[in-house]
Amino acid sequence: MNKNVKNIVVLTAVCAVVALLLSVTNYITAPIIAKQQEAAANEALLVVMPGGEDFTAVDLSAYELPATVTEAYSEKNGGYVFKLTTAGYSSGMVIMCGVDASGTVTGATCLTSGETLGYEKTYGDTVVGATAGSVDALDTIGGATKTTAAYKNAVKDALNAAIILGGGSVDIRSEAEILADTLSVALPAGEGKFAPVFITEELTDISAIYAAENGAGYVYVSGENFVGVDKDGNVVSDVSDELRTTVSDAAKIMLASTTEDIDLSAYADMPAQVLSAKKTASGNYVFELRAAGFGINGNAYYNPSGEYIYIRVSATAAGKIIACETVSQKETDGVGSACADADFYTQFNGKEESNYKEIDAISGATMTTNGYKTAISKVFTAVKILEGEA
Repeated sequence: MNKNVKNIVVLTAVCAVVALLLSVTNYITAPIIAKQQEAAANEALLVVMPGGEDFTAVDLSAYELPATVTEAYSEKNGGYVFKLTTAGYSSGMVIMCGVDASGTVTGATCLTSGETLGYEKTYGDTVVGATAGSVDALDTIGGATKTTAAYKNAVKDALNAAIILGGGSVDIRSEAEILADTLSVALPAGEGKFAPVFITEELTDISAIYAAENGAGYVYVSGENFVGVDKDGNVVSDVSDELRTTVSDAAKIMLASTTEDIDLSAYADMPAQVLSAKKTASGNYVFELRAAGFGINGNAYYNPSGEYIYIRVSATAAGKIIACETVSQKETDGVGSACADADFYTQFNGKEESNYKEIDAISGATMTTNGYKTAISKVFTAVKILEGEA
């Protein structure tokens, strides 16, 4: 028993000595480490703003800045350096960006990241000289779209933050937030929650429709105009008579649109890409398709996901595509996954068999693009079969 007590006393003494030594070590080394970190930070500041002087940390709590901005430093000559955290292919990409007093990027560098291809290490050279008016025009790198787009957007946030810190005003809302706010203004009864409507009918001068999730009505988009329509098809927005007529006519068509399932088993020659088909009361068609992109075909270097790209397409009986959208996909993130972006799939809207290939391909994703176009080509085949022309 005494031996056990003695062991406990010795162990306690050893722990106390170790704790003391660690405390002393920390006391000695902490200032050194802090000084080294400060020197590294100052070095990073000078990398993105060569010749900068007297950097002072800015209290961000006094400003409403883009969420990516985590630190800011003002500089003697009126410029700013920002530390930003964003997500490219993976989360945790940290960027330093300098903006001079004229609102021009003086430099940018990526401090840390988990990206796979490494383009973020040199992309900073691309953004030097950019301004708030030119940053959107900067190129993104094919094959690293997600990485370089995130980098570019972070730089845009830095430029906007510099305007705000300089006493200016700028809209820092995301595109999704701007759309949500615009829809709410057009139809307040929608209570801020809307979902896109897949268009199955040919509509004049209407590019998009959004339905209020609470059933209060719709918002029709015509050019740059967002027009509220109640659930009965009545225009509730204050618009010109011409626009009111355009939207009212479109609303009547959409409210009257119905679909009926088509039994594809009766059509032996129906392409395998066509999973299902419906016919509208007006004679149009709605198809669900699957496309074999990179996810199915893959290559010798990367494992495919084993998933098809699923697509929805509406088309007229004459073989003209009304609307196209990607329903789901498992293509390579940041590359082929761009097939889920509206900028890609809406290119097929209005296309016919003679020109459906005339679209901008997804950079670095040839298999995805070709697989998608192959599936789209089967829409024209399917229409001909259903119309008795093939």
